[in-house]
Amino acid sequence: MKFTAAATLAFAASASAFAPAPHANVQTTELNMKLADVGKAALAGAVAFGISAAPAQALTKSEIQQLSYLQVKGTGLANRCAEVVGEDTITPKTGQKLVDMCIEPKAWAVEEEIGRGGKTEKKFVNSKVMTRQTYTLEGIQGNIDNGGSITFTEKEGIDYAATTIQLPGGERVPFLFTVKDLVAKGNGNAFKAGFQMGGEFNTPSYRTGLFLDPKGRGGTTGYDMPQALPGLQSGEEGDDALFAETNKTFDITTGRIEMEVNKVNKEESEIGGVFVATQLSDTDMGSKVPKKVLTKGIFYAKVE
Repeated sequence: MKFTAAATLAFAASASAFAPAPHANVQTTELNMKLADVGKAALAGAVAFGISAAPAQALTKSEIQQLSYLQVKGTGLANRCAEVVGEDTITPKTGQKLVDMCIEPKAWAVEEEIGRGGKTEKKFVNSKVMTRQTYTLEGIQGNIDNGGSITFTEKEGIDYAATTIQLPGGERVPFLFTVKDLVAKGNGNAFKAGFQMGGEFNTPSYRTGLFLDPKGRGGTTGYDMPQALPGLQSGEEGDDALFAETNKTFDITTGRIEMEVNKVNKEESEIGGVFVATQLSDTDMGSKVPKKVLTKGIFYAKVE
């Protein structure tokens, strides 16, 4: 499948980001994606390239908790997930929770149409993050159900982060990195190296109804349309673009994440691993066609 192959190859160039390091009115749209195969293929590619180690300057949870505010300030550690040391096995019971989950992106790509030889094809293009170090999700928790296979249902936490990435040509793509309402189903009944789980989540609109565009239009407040333009609302040809800019919507789309555990510390009840997530970018409240964004990184969680 060309789509999945492109997703995997697009991330091969960024494998070095995970090289081993020293220990230290709500409107639902029809934009929902069927991306299970994409995530699984990209995750398999990540593991194949050895993308399973902790980031540079990573610290364990206990080491981070020993640091003062001034020791963390300005270092970037607040945007990093903790490292897990160990290759144990944890078999959770129904009713337990995953808490303190941290999801840290390390690489991004955007699907673009690439022209070559008079033909165009869709490929994921590596992009760079423009947002400062506030794009990591933290403090996420949810319930575990284990009836022979683990299912994790996300409930709360800092589960979204407004993020902007930039394509090589300079175009910037804003999107809401999130795992809201995630239901991830696993392939086993125990957390151990090689355990995989994945599922779909909801991606809310990048902007809310209170946002006003440069002409003062908004979803729940502001002007209905710009001054001097009501006369153009004639229903004739050419009005569609103007209608999309004026009729603000709160779009909710569906994304998917695949996660693989590669480190387990039974004594501390900690798990860690890598993830690949796919979702749609911002629609500018209904006026733009969203792009597909592929995000890859690491995660940490504690079984409680």
